[in-house]
Amino acid sequence: MKKQKYALNLLLILALTGFALWFALKDNFHQVLKCISQMNLLSLVIVLLWGVLFTAVWGFVYYVLGRKYTDHYTPGKGILVAFIGSFFSGITPSSTGGQFVQAYIMKKQGIKVSDGASLLWADFIIYQTTMMIYVSILFLLRFAYYSAQSAWFNIILLGYIINAVVVVALYTIALFPNIYIKLSRILVKVLSKLHILKNPEKTLDSWTLQVTSFTREIKVLAKDKKSIFLCVCINVVRLSLYYSLPFVIALALHIPLKMNELIDVMALSSFVTMANSFIPIPGASGGTEVVFSLLFSGMMKNLTGAVLVLWRFSTYHIVLIIGGILFVFVKNHYERKESKINLEGM
Repeated sequence: MKKQKYALNLLLILALTGFALWFALKDNFHQVLKCISQMNLLSLVIVLLWGVLFTAVWGFVYYVLGRKYTDHYTPGKGILVAFIGSFFSGITPSSTGGQFVQAYIMKKQGIKVSDGASLLWADFIIYQTTMMIYVSILFLLRFAYYSAQSAWFNIILLGYIINAVVVVALYTIALFPNIYIKLSRILVKVLSKLHILKNPEKTLDSWTLQVTSFTREIKVLAKDKKSIFLCVCINVVRLSLYYSLPFVIALALHIPLKMNELIDVMALSSFVTMANSFIPIPGASGGTEVVFSLLFSGMMKNLTGAVLVLWRFSTYHIVLIIGGILFVFVKNHYERKESKINLEGM
């Protein structure tokens, strides 16, 4: 059933991506293809591997945090977890599938499931906090200017508010866990009476365990200031790479942008990320391409479609392909390893 679900999600991604690309390219398809085909080969390789680079950078967060649980954790193992997490987040609605598989891989790498869950909580907390501070700075620098030009930015502002609420909720859960546990009990009772929850006690136990685990991890993490600082720095590099990619693509396509427009490009890229908060479809497919086209068309003009194709392929599709291949390879590797151990123990 899971394989069928993933297959359907992949078909949905392809269909929505196809529609979005048609929307972006319908007016100047041949011009876009001609522009991409005339790119310098080295520039094309750099652009296409850019997404691989910032995903690999993300892997160093897992390396820093993973060393807390095992001395033998290497950067390669962290990068592996990052790519596999990107793959499963990219093919599941609202990126919900990534952390479960990452916990599975980390268990195979020698990190207990409970420790893996704590590590993933730490990664999530640090990333969300760093991202919101980063995006808030970009919002202060450029949001007023762009929002005056288009009503679309009201949606982006709402996405920003949603992400800000998530960060605030994370820290209030850590500070007042008992309040959230009590609220969970009330919510579970209401959902149970509405026959939405089949097993309310099990759900409540699960929520209580997650809140308790999350609170414990926050307290442990707060004491490890060196790891926090390193992870924040890594995430700043990761976000900078991600938000600046459209500018790099524009230069490779000979779109006449000035260096002082880099901040504008990074701000618009962050606005696309905020808009994705409303798109629960796997990989935010379809919506991401449409929002990107709407936001960047004023700056990239007729070549917006070319920038979009390269940006999306680099940041999503290539990472998805590599992550999927790595998961199949690693899963088979660990299965063969376990079978060998079992045979030797007989």
